[in-house]
Amino acid sequence: MILYLHGFRSSPASFKAQLIANYLHQANRDAEYSCPQLPASPKLAMEMATKFCYKTNPKKLTIVGSSLGGYYATYLAEQFDCRAVLLNPATKPPRDLASYVGVSTMYHSKDVVEFKQEYVDEFAMYAVEKITQPERYFLIAATGDEVLDWNEMVQHYSDAKQLVIEGSDHGISDFAQYLDQVIAFCDAP
Repeated sequence: MILYLHGFRSSPASFKAQLIANYLHQANRDAEYSCPQLPASPKLAMEMATKFCYKTNPKKLTIVGSSLGGYYATYLAEQFDCRAVLLNPATKPPRDLASYVGVSTMYHSKDVVEFKQEYVDEFAMYAVEKITQPERYFLIAATGDEVLDWNEMVQHYSDAKQLVIEGSDHGISDFAQYLDQVIAFCDAP
């Protein structure tokens, strides 16, 4: 089972979420994939994801998290003892998202989202200073990420399986090249 957690101002319509959904659909594995629309509040987003995790066997669950979703995926992997694939994950969202307090537009629609100061404070509840069992993690970090520092990602997940992409971008626009590796990690016993 794959739970995909999208990033800030993103949605299930994101490029990477759609690639994974289409891949699994082609393999007649639709029932093994979930990608909910996460609320802006970290607390509410984590409550939603946690409910899903409680209904799933952690030995058969991999959480794929992109950007802010990677921050959430790390916390959940630690709580539920499941695997996580991290795609250009945020490692310090209180610092990185504090400047986004206010109203902004979603990336894949004209919908607006309000990001409140209290949401910045909520991130502290989900901080993971150091991962345990690094074999549960697969980090994909792009050196061309224009939003987050790939060096921080590599350092935070230092003992995990890592694929550092030379170039690319925050959205990993060449993600299709790495999809087979992601699915193989998710499917590993």
